[in-house]
Amino acid sequence: MAEAGGVVAWGQLRSVVHDCLAKHMYEAAAFFADKLVTLSGYAPAEVYTLAQAFFCSRQYRRCLQLLRSTELIEKDLRFRYLAARCLAECKEWEECLTVLGGLDAEEPEQLRLHMPKGGAPAPGSGINYFSVVCLLRGRVHDALENFPRAIKWYRAALKADAFNYEAFQALVGSHKLSNAEELELVSSLDIPAQQGWLKLLYIARCKKYEQGGSIEETLEALENEPPNAQTQADGSHMQQQQQQQQQRLTGPTSSATAVDTPGHGLAAAAGLAPMALSPVQEEASASPQMAEVVGWGLQDNLDVTACRAEWLYHKGAYAECFALTAAALERDPYATECLPVHLASALELRKKNDLFIRGHKLVEEHPERAVSWFAVGCYYMSAQQYEAARRYFAKSTSLDRCFAPAWVAFGNAFAAQDESDQAMAAYRTAHRLFPGLHAPLMGMGQEYQRMNNLGLAEQCFSQAAKLCPSDPLVANELGVLAYRSRQYDVASGWLRRALSLVPAGRPTSSWEATLVNLGHTLRKLRQWDAAIDCYQQALGLKPGQPGTYSALGYAFHLKGDFNAAIEHYHKALGLRPEDVFTAEMLAEAMEESSLAFERELQQMSAASR
Repeated sequence: MAEAGGVVAWGQLRSVVHDCLAKHMYEAAAFFADKLVTLSGYAPAEVYTLAQAFFCSRQYRRCLQLLRSTELIEKDLRFRYLAARCLAECKEWEECLTVLGGLDAEEPEQLRLHMPKGGAPAPGSGINYFSVVCLLRGRVHDALENFPRAIKWYRAALKADAFNYEAFQALVGSHKLSNAEELELVSSLDIPAQQGWLKLLYIARCKKYEQGGSIEETLEALENEPPNAQTQADGSHMQQQQQQQQQRLTGPTSSATAVDTPGHGLAAAAGLAPMALSPVQEEASASPQMAEVVGWGLQDNLDVTACRAEWLYHKGAYAECFALTAAALERDPYATECLPVHLASALELRKKNDLFIRGHKLVEEHPERAVSWFAVGCYYMSAQQYEAARRYFAKSTSLDRCFAPAWVAFGNAFAAQDESDQAMAAYRTAHRLFPGLHAPLMGMGQEYQRMNNLGLAEQCFSQAAKLCPSDPLVANELGVLAYRSRQYDVASGWLRRALSLVPAGRPTSSWEATLVNLGHTLRKLRQWDAAIDCYQQALGLKPGQPGTYSALGYAFHLKGDFNAAIEHYHKALGLRPEDVFTAEMLAEAMEESSLAFERELQQMSAASR
């Protein structure tokens, strides 16, 4: 009878332990679990519960000592994984890898592990242990800055279980892969049709450069309300429709790659090899048309809202992006998935007040988060106080070295004050940490171009073009580089390609400089009318630019239309009176106009005789 009572007491005590863990009373859970372990004679289930209580209460060394005191680490993967987690928290990386199946294991098949009994859980019902072991090995290699191995293990973790979101975040959220590699990985995942929203959301979380119009269909499929299934047959038909739509949106994708076509010969003074990349006009691939978009009803989900906001930001619709994220942050002021794109759009719109308030609130409530100090840095960037901005971006990177926006902004803050060495150091670090992100390469190329090192600038821009061939900014920079190398035909091709790649097909004021650059290139090619048209379009996007008025006047001047040239020179000088070049050109145009008028009078006089 006493034994039965003891068994009942153990059951009650076990319930108390689990209830304490559920209520986050970890010290109480450890207290009662310790007694339960003693009473049960160190039963494996009770030892594991006590180890979990130690781990949750951050007693990592004690948890590790408990696990090592048993012989279950070698027999049960759950004990092995928990011991490895403790070692990772203690930053004992090499021993952690040894516990996780071997220090030098290169492939998942080489892991010396014993899977728990019962096999892996069904897809969507739990994350299998093999996947989380691969994830932890990836994190250890990441901490050791062995990024190729980290990527390999993150891939293995996600392929072993597509519901391992942390592995997906480590690859995509940390920009470990290029856009094409991200899409290829997601399309290879085995996700049940009933959970098709997950694959669509993974696609929406990938970089937007290579997705074109399909990203809009993906977002619509996530946001639309699901149809109401009246019968089981209707439900089966809807499931079949969702599976067909998922295959259309996530089928094999062929990434566009830049063609290595030699450019035109360079002038001897340039001292450069021919351009490694030349613009090619890719055939527009029509997006698959969907007869009916099946929805998943996630329009109010913050992750979907963040994906929509990123797409709007990519298209240059900064006002719409800001409005969308502002509404989302009204619902949840701490939605970290919306904060980076909200701050970036506010910076583009120069909303200093909003940045100040948001940054102040975040720092006050969450000083330990990198995004809080990033918000403060964005405020100082908008106020053009670059030294202060650098200080806060540096603090953001010190809190989270994997926060890509802070690293890129850190380099931009140095570049804004022509401090090229520090900017290059920030960009290089960002490129090393985020090999799938082309923005650091763009920053490095721009700095090399500023230092007139056109050879290294070309290498950086070429690598950026291979990572992201559809980014118009890459094409613009390659066009500028070709212009400076006196390859005007190549420059014209790149700049036209940049304008054709502008999201939504309509250049905004952000692309005014590209139109001006194309105008300069066409002027060098003596295509006066085309150059004049480019300058006029640029003034339509951003009126009142003295440099554009001066360039337009110069184009008219070269064309021989002196009256139009004089008119635009006057407009340029009215906006910028100290412009020496425009003043000299105005005097020359007036003199040539006077000579032309005299010749015309002489011709009229001769004709009248």
